[in-house]
Amino acid sequence: MSSKKSKKSKIQLVKGMRDVLPDDQVYWDYIREKVFSLAYPYSFKRIDTPIVEFTNLFKRGVGEETDLVSKEMYSFVTQGGDKLSLRPENTAGVVRSYIEHGMLNLPQPVKLFYIGPQFRHDNPQAGRYRQFWQFGFEIIGDDDPILDAQLIAISYNILKELGINTEVHVNSIGDDNCRPQYLKVIKKYYSDNKKDLCKDCLSRLNQNPLRIFDCKNKKCQSIAEQAPQILDNLCDSCKEHFMTVVDYLDEMDIKYSLDPYIVRGLDYYSRTAWELFTENDKEEKTSALGGGGRYDGLVETLGGRPTPAVGFAIGIERVVIKMMELKVEIPKSKNLDIYIAQLGAESRKKALTLFESLRKEGFSLAENMSKRGLKDQLDIADKKGAKYTLILGQKEIADGTVIIRDMESGVQEVIDFNKTKTEIRKRLATHEAKNLKLKK
Repeated sequence: MSSKKSKKSKIQLVKGMRDVLPDDQVYWDYIREKVFSLAYPYSFKRIDTPIVEFTNLFKRGVGEETDLVSKEMYSFVTQGGDKLSLRPENTAGVVRSYIEHGMLNLPQPVKLFYIGPQFRHDNPQAGRYRQFWQFGFEIIGDDDPILDAQLIAISYNILKELGINTEVHVNSIGDDNCRPQYLKVIKKYYSDNKKDLCKDCLSRLNQNPLRIFDCKNKKCQSIAEQAPQILDNLCDSCKEHFMTVVDYLDEMDIKYSLDPYIVRGLDYYSRTAWELFTENDKEEKTSALGGGGRYDGLVETLGGRPTPAVGFAIGIERVVIKMMELKVEIPKSKNLDIYIAQLGAESRKKALTLFESLRKEGFSLAENMSKRGLKDQLDIADKKGAKYTLILGQKEIADGTVIIRDMESGVQEVIDFNKTKTEIRKRLATHEAKNLKLKK
């Protein structure tokens, strides 16, 4: 037997994944708050779809030849033989749910939003992880261009209210009426320049030439800059739709620019497409905070009846990184009403029941029952911004009293334990009235 001790392998984070630590959660909570604050007034309802779906959903919906499906999905076969995938994006799942649960029978359009993780086996880098979170908004069941503009405005305004000023890059990629002819035009253009295209774009040339606009290769980007533009090849219907969207953006004073290279990387998009860039990052195509577009054919592709739809998604990790970079100040949470401190074993028992009693009454509370020293507990109460600290010691237990300490003045008073709730309410009301008077 070897005398050397076997070393246990170190367990660590999977490559491309990340922990969202407590100090970062303040950003995530703030983002969620902003998403909810815009979703509900616009009549969006939350939907949560499974992280795991049948692989065929994404092959049919997103496109079997897209990089996302062909290179980046986490796919596996279960013991029962089912071919499943971790969702790489959320729109296909939302549309599957819309069809499966008969939402077409609801008043149209149906407005849905989500917040959740997606998974792509991509090359990890700053702001891009293999498990990443997005929030997204979808409107299914109406082709009115005002809905495109409304979603562009929501995506723009959420970021603005998070302290990030962006510019919307917007384009139209046409529909089944005009896009086939445009594809012939650019296929000929790229075929004439194919000696300079990268290997991936040579493949895209035969599958979907539009995706060449998404290529990050400098040579391919240079060739794309001289390509015929789709805005010059739109049919009258798509042109009218797009100009109406732009008119609404002008009316709402949304900062935007027309960008013929915004095509989005998934097969289901049609007509309006947009991405959001900060002023410093808009030259880098990899730095979009989010984007969206119309997908009028997706419901039918997944087995439903022809149903127009439009939506967007924004990457939460990228937003958090940008907020940190811009040093965005997160509003402080409201100060605590009460901190409960205790000294001694019997006091700790009484403090537990007092805490639960006050919590059920709706008071804003905090505690740290594992702390034994009063000074430590008062320091915590001060750091948390508590207005009052209730102190329970052995003497207070014996006398049926509790000490109430005003954290601002440091003044302490002994009160009847049974009158704690009444006394706290009275003092909080006095405290609030005092603050209102000072503000005036």
